[in-house]
Amino acid sequence: MPDFIDVPALPLAARADSHVTGWRDGEAVTHAQFIQETAGWRQLLLRRPGMRFALYLQDTISFAAALFGAWQAGKTIYLPSDTLAETCKALALEVDGFIGEFDAALQPLQPSSAPAVADKAGTPQPLDGDAPALVVYTSGSTGTAQAIPKKLSQLSTEVATLEALFGAQAGAADIVSTVSHQHIYGLLFKVLWPLAAGRAIHARSAFFPEDLAAIAPQRPWLLLSSPAHLKRLPDSPVRPDVSRLQAIFSSGGPLLPDVAAATQQLLGHRPIEIYGSSETGGIAWRQPQELAGTARDDSWRPMRRVEVRLNSEHDCLEVRSPHLPDDHWLRMADRVEFTSEQNPAQGFYLRGRADRIVKLEEKRISLDQIERLLLASPLTAEVRVLVHQELPSSSSSSSRRERIAAFVVPTDAGRAVLEQQGKLALNTQLRAVLADAIESVALPRLWRYLDALPANTQGKTTVAALTALLEQTPAKAAATVSTSRPRWPEQTVLQRDDRSVVLQLHVPPDLLYFDGHFPEAPILPGVVQVDWALALGRQYFDLPAHFRALQALKFQRVVTPGATLTLELENDTQKNLLAFRLHSAGGQHASGRILFGEAT
Repeated sequence: MPDFIDVPALPLAARADSHVTGWRDGEAVTHAQFIQETAGWRQLLLRRPGMRFALYLQDTISFAAALFGAWQAGKTIYLPSDTLAETCKALALEVDGFIGEFDAALQPLQPSSAPAVADKAGTPQPLDGDAPALVVYTSGSTGTAQAIPKKLSQLSTEVATLEALFGAQAGAADIVSTVSHQHIYGLLFKVLWPLAAGRAIHARSAFFPEDLAAIAPQRPWLLLSSPAHLKRLPDSPVRPDVSRLQAIFSSGGPLLPDVAAATQQLLGHRPIEIYGSSETGGIAWRQPQELAGTARDDSWRPMRRVEVRLNSEHDCLEVRSPHLPDDHWLRMADRVEFTSEQNPAQGFYLRGRADRIVKLEEKRISLDQIERLLLASPLTAEVRVLVHQELPSSSSSSSRRERIAAFVVPTDAGRAVLEQQGKLALNTQLRAVLADAIESVALPRLWRYLDALPANTQGKTTVAALTALLEQTPAKAAATVSTSRPRWPEQTVLQRDDRSVVLQLHVPPDLLYFDGHFPEAPILPGVVQVDWALALGRQYFDLPAHFRALQALKFQRVVTPGATLTLELENDTQKNLLAFRLHSAGGQHASGRILFGEAT
């Protein structure tokens, strides 16, 4: 395996020209090719005025080349998690230009097809560790996303920490990821660490289980993932080849014990969980094991050179770390309990967030406590709770009314109550779970039942995504026929970015297409499911006009009247295809790929 190289020396330090930097569609990308692509970006950006550029490229190897080319040109890179209109509107106020897959109206810079040549700027030198290299954004999981600047030395130190902790276990494994490199976890684990250690990067991300099965190499490999992605794997009929899998990393939130156990059973490895934030970088890690006759140890171990202590006034964690911009102690919003008060370095338990203590009608309310109580019910699999500010109900009132909203993914038992007795019955049963422990003012007044919590490309559930579920009214996707029999499901957006969308669909019991298919046991025809995927794909993406073919079309479970489904759509612009997956709490219903373009 190649020697480890500090990030400021990348990618200039000696690697053999034939060294494999990564893999793209089964083809090796060599170090020589990567250096040439990086040089092209450097020369392009040296000719551009301004210091601040937003970067978005889905191909991880192309992204890495643009990133290092920009750094060599002395630019600061801003990393958005998507290229949605509102994101770009905010970015335009902060940056001097755009790089990569942004709307043409923003005039984004594109890679040059011509080979890089020597120019008067001379050979690039190792990067300055004090350079203002990067601006990343918090996930927005507890509010509005904030911009976080990073010096190159912070990133370099953290990469060295990862190699010291996990390098021996990783060996020479390829890097396969279900998460995006457009945020700090993906950037560190998927780009900077493998480049520094000489591990091959897979250019394509495996956002869906089918992608992971297709990408998994016949060489040693590591999987980088998140709780949102790992919990979907057991429901997929497609299984990746895990015979050469070395380890699994997960970040973005603690893994539920049953998800961790299911992942180990399915993939053969217990995930290594990483705890940190965009601001702090990595803080701690854990790999809880289920051992017969012993209690599960859920404590977190601080990373090398990361100091932790308790802020006794707030019961919150404080951190001092070389991953931070200075050597001051930073107070987190996470409440903790140390395994040893005398020696905090031994580890700690997370006990919820202090910023989730809210005041409602002069009462202090713990949103974490509400979630814990609801999760203890056999009717719930996942729960998120927030305070929702409703608009005033009349023009004479200027104040906003605050109410607790609960977002629940039911278990099979909860789903049965919902389908057989209705939403009011399930509301009543779950409110009864809280009644003895929670004051009446804190009981949820708004309830939303979902197949899955909305998650962004980081695998995190944001306040904005949850609030959107309260503020939008599910609409029919198209007009009904003259008999008022609906042809389309009601839809709610659970997750959306420029490449993918996840929708919750409610199939009306009186849907027109149930007629005659079949009279005594109506089911939704497969052709209708494909038609919905195509129509909704056109609604959310700019798809080519000509349909060409269907690939890998599978129907695993029937869809019955009144079903609640989740439809995942992924638009691959490079391959001119739309991948779809239709599933519910009962499992996978249908999947396939729709190809576009003129017939050949």
